[in-house]
Amino acid sequence: MFERTILRKLDNWANDSHRKPLILRGARQVGKTTVVRQFGDKFDNYLYLNLEKDDEKKLFEMNLSLDELLTRAFMLNNKIKKKGRTLLFIDEIQNSPKAVSCLRYFYEDKPEIYVIAAGSLLESMIDYHISFPVGRVQYLPVRPCSFREFVNATGNGIYLAALDFPERTISFHDKLIQLFNTYTLIGGMPEVVQIYAENHDILSLSASYESLLQSYHDDVEKYSKGKTQTEVIRHILHDGWAKAGEAITLSGFADSNYKSRETSEAFSTLGKAMLLELVYPTTSTEVPPISDLKRSPKLIWLDCGIVNYAAKVQKEILGAMDILDAWRGKIAEQVVAQELLTLSDRMSDRRNFWVRSKDGAKAEVDFVYVHNSHLLPIEVKSGHNSHLRSLHSFIDRSPYDVAIRVWSQSLSIQKVTTPIGKKEFTLINLPFYLVGELPIVIDNMEELGKKLAEESGL
Repeated sequence: MFERTILRKLDNWANDSHRKPLILRGARQVGKTTVVRQFGDKFDNYLYLNLEKDDEKKLFEMNLSLDELLTRAFMLNNKIKKKGRTLLFIDEIQNSPKAVSCLRYFYEDKPEIYVIAAGSLLESMIDYHISFPVGRVQYLPVRPCSFREFVNATGNGIYLAALDFPERTISFHDKLIQLFNTYTLIGGMPEVVQIYAENHDILSLSASYESLLQSYHDDVEKYSKGKTQTEVIRHILHDGWAKAGEAITLSGFADSNYKSRETSEAFSTLGKAMLLELVYPTTSTEVPPISDLKRSPKLIWLDCGIVNYAAKVQKEILGAMDILDAWRGKIAEQVVAQELLTLSDRMSDRRNFWVRSKDGAKAEVDFVYVHNSHLLPIEVKSGHNSHLRSLHSFIDRSPYDVAIRVWSQSLSIQKVTTPIGKKEFTLINLPFYLVGELPIVIDNMEELGKKLAEESGL
């Protein structure tokens, strides 16, 4: 299995003298168990407990002392304790509320033991009367593979050095955009990426996509509360993939007869399972970007590859010369949203887009991004500056003077003046494959602009 970026974050957690038991959050099949197993190789003792197994779940139901619990965990793992560091991984922890409560005692009484837990729908599946160890645990999201991870996994690691120095990407633009288009097509689910890396056969991935979709459908009873919500969730998982990247109406979603409240509750449940996010607009041009929950949200799923397969648009994406032209640009917005999410490890982070509807003039910017307490607009489109009317509208109302256009051409940085407000700003023309490097590009945009100008002979 290829190495995930999150392993470095786990190293940072382990080396933190103030660390707390760590809860990994992520949708099913994003690689939580595999990542921790790899991380466990760095410890003298690695203990794995899967609480879907009754005998391992019972450990936490017997009111044992922590020392006795660990002794029995070594026995269940058929291991003899060695001197050195011990990592205990409690998988599917949502199956035992007592195991969840136990995390606080590891933090308070056994800080020398490294504890990682993982579980699906942790917030919804644990009874709210349970004493959740607030303030005594840390969280870290596990998401589908980023573009960087995909590049490395598929044997193209040589191009990572170019991504680290964005001005160098111009020389490798054709190869990088080709790799990104492939990433957009197959997505970042670890099993899918691994199989593709082994044989580079897109057709061989169908079984993996089917397995992923079936696992989400099989979990419906676990996710839902009541018959109606079960039906609504199944409807979303069947027909909702085709709505990726577009604004949706909750009432009657996807030609159904379900009411707004029923659909909203179902989306909320799937959101907690980290299968999707309803991305709401903000009307602000300054931080914080407060979501306007009265307006229609965009539907963004966890992975573009599953979207393409489930929505049956793989051939359209595969045949497109430019992903901006494929599927009315919806998959381009989906994959950009996916890459933007990799820029943060905070569970509380939410994506937003910007809207303005006043005096009959409507404007919408695809995304906004907070960087150094600045709210910056991001448009996902090709074309010339005259086609960036909404972005110009945002800049005219913003106290900041930086904007980003994501496109399929190479990196460029230019000074632009808005047509109406006559405000000058810096426009970063960012190729898709550099979305994951956006903070670096923004922080170094002046120097990058000079280097790019020198290379072009200007």
